[in-house]
Amino acid sequence: MTITPLMPVYPRCGFRPVRGEGAWLISEDGSRALDFASGIAVNLLGHGHPHLTKAIQDQAATLMHVSNLYGSPQGEKFAQRLVDTTFADTVFFTNSGAEAVECAIKTARAYHQSAGSDRFEIITFKNAFHGRTMATISASNQEKMHHGFSPLLAGFKYVEFDDLEGTKAAISDKTAAIMVEPIQGEGGVRPASDEFMQGLRDLADEHGILLVLDEVQCGVARTGALYAHELYDIKPDIVASAKGIGGGFPLGACMATEEAARGMVPGTHGSTYGGNPLAMAAGNAVWDVVANDEFLENVRTTGEKLRAAIEQFIGNYPDLFIGVRGRGLMLGLMMKQETRSFVAHLRDNHGLLTVAAGDNTLRVLPPLNIDDSHIATFIEKLSAGAADYQAPE
Repeated sequence: MTITPLMPVYPRCGFRPVRGEGAWLISEDGSRALDFASGIAVNLLGHGHPHLTKAIQDQAATLMHVSNLYGSPQGEKFAQRLVDTTFADTVFFTNSGAEAVECAIKTARAYHQSAGSDRFEIITFKNAFHGRTMATISASNQEKMHHGFSPLLAGFKYVEFDDLEGTKAAISDKTAAIMVEPIQGEGGVRPASDEFMQGLRDLADEHGILLVLDEVQCGVARTGALYAHELYDIKPDIVASAKGIGGGFPLGACMATEEAARGMVPGTHGSTYGGNPLAMAAGNAVWDVVANDEFLENVRTTGEKLRAAIEQFIGNYPDLFIGVRGRGLMLGLMMKQETRSFVAHLRDNHGLLTVAAGDNTLRVLPPLNIDDSHIATFIEKLSAGAADYQAPE
């Protein structure tokens, strides 16, 4: 037998972490790496955060899982906190971001079809990433994710990101919703313009369709706002949230207004594990830490310091780097060449973890509670990596 016990869908590297301490990961061989990837924007409080760890330990010793056929005091508590601190009136808990987006797609279609309309099409944007399920790969135009999985789910129209006129032209009497990442993550840490996001809200209102935001990567304090749409001064109808919301524990949420959720009635959706007590303990613990002005202000301040440090650094390497974009602690270092080999070089030779993205962009996604010492170490390792990097021919 030649296949590996773990299905070989990931090209796994040689770094094999077994323990984490704050912003650091320790491999089974004892080597340490500064984790400015955070499990791809998941470990927003770093590794081993005492409040999150204790909440999970206490809940695991009490009750981990029961069926959603029963009442959920844990889920009700966390849902109420989300409702109190966001645009939403109601929440469905999932286990992942892809599931949260799936629920958002179903909610948008159910909104129309429950009222007798046949609207079903959803406008999405090129180079978006919404997940790896059949619906979520269908919502993206990226052929590399489509290969081998045809036929795709029908009902998606792709438009250029940040193109308001193109979006307007794509709307028809079959359009149910517009779905967009306010900041494209996998697509290269590309923030939408204010005019685009505000224009989408206006188009949705004008045509009686829903504005769905995929904030799986850019949500939960990552940008210095609790959710990125707050930076654009708009109110969405539906938001898919995950990654940082559980601080490392598998958790997602589909949040909606009461009006947008009008089609989601008993029997329309479900999840065996979604909203289990253990996940709710993790979510509540994360919210204890991040859902306050002091924490969010610190993310903004730290993000500005990190961005300034990167901008000062890249001037030394004009042949490698172009610039920095992003918001808060969701930053993209734009390169003049494909980034994966540089990401591997930083990881393997300098103990620095980052993440490659589209558009020749290196993602910098540290824990949200880093301090000045972490920024200094990051720049030191990044500088050393740039100095001895030899691009593949």
